[in-house]
Amino acid sequence: MTDLTYDVLGIGNAIADVFAHVESDFLVKENLVKGSMRLVDTEEAERLYGKMGSAVSMSGGSAGNTIAGLASLGGKAAFIGKVADDELGDAYGHDMRDIGAHFATPPLIGSNPTARCMVLITPDGERTMNTYLGACTELGPDDIDPQVVGASAITYMEGYLWDPPTAKEAFRCAMDMAHAAGRQTALTLSDSFCVDRYRGEFQDLVRNGDVDILFANEHELKALYETSDIHTAVNAVREDAKLATVTLSEKGSLTVTRHKTYQVRANPVDEVVDLTGAGDLYAAGFLLGLARDYPLQRCAELGCMSAAEVIGHVGARPNGSLKTLATQSGFDV
Repeated sequence: MTDLTYDVLGIGNAIADVFAHVESDFLVKENLVKGSMRLVDTEEAERLYGKMGSAVSMSGGSAGNTIAGLASLGGKAAFIGKVADDELGDAYGHDMRDIGAHFATPPLIGSNPTARCMVLITPDGERTMNTYLGACTELGPDDIDPQVVGASAITYMEGYLWDPPTAKEAFRCAMDMAHAAGRQTALTLSDSFCVDRYRGEFQDLVRNGDVDILFANEHELKALYETSDIHTAVNAVREDAKLATVTLSEKGSLTVTRHKTYQVRANPVDEVVDLTGAGDLYAAGFLLGLARDYPLQRCAELGCMSAAEVIGHVGARPNGSLKTLATQSGFDV
């Protein structure tokens, strides 16, 4: 068995978040609905990116945010995601390595540009988002490094990447590699629409043991089992999953095993500023706890602490050191 080098390997969409402050007139001229989110094609992405003016970019994406949170907690992290051989792709790789994560996925050359979420912020604070998926959807099996998978206690994958066929194949390769090395796998359901598209496949992954740990929020879990009742959904996932953890917004989280349910309260927050990334950061705390053999309730408590930090400010990644915050909160990280 390969020696452990990483607590968690994340596999997901490598998306650069690009923020620009614009006047409301800019949205009117571009026929954009303030506060909306839309998917755009390559031509529109390049056109809008060129007109945004002065902008700040940082690496993002759901699993990428989780890995950033885990690194901030002091965990040993790795990430696999596809960027292009372009300016944004270079910046994405620099950001991931700068936070201490291993990131060595070969860039895409001569094809789609790096994925980006272009966030236009108007003076009233509204954020209008334009998302281009680009290179990240071209992740394939050849991008999955068996040495990195084998050296990671847990391989964590985002459901968003179940859409592209080559990425789905890459996921299956990663799951097989992880289990062959005696490691664990985890899947986050990502969103209810994603669940609606792949409900049967996601259920099979959990029931067949391809996925050891399932992450979901309340709405995603209900969608998975086509019920409006959370208790029905929890009872169903208990039958299917070895381990599942479900975030419940201000009500905290539930962690479900075959025989027991652990409920943890949400951490108090002075002001909820931005819910973006809350689930991603919950996963960061929970996964680090699990990789370090914490009791399950303690894993969930570290997850709730991490989520509370990120919703207290704008942006999907920690503002300060989560390790410092965790130590102050009595965690041994």
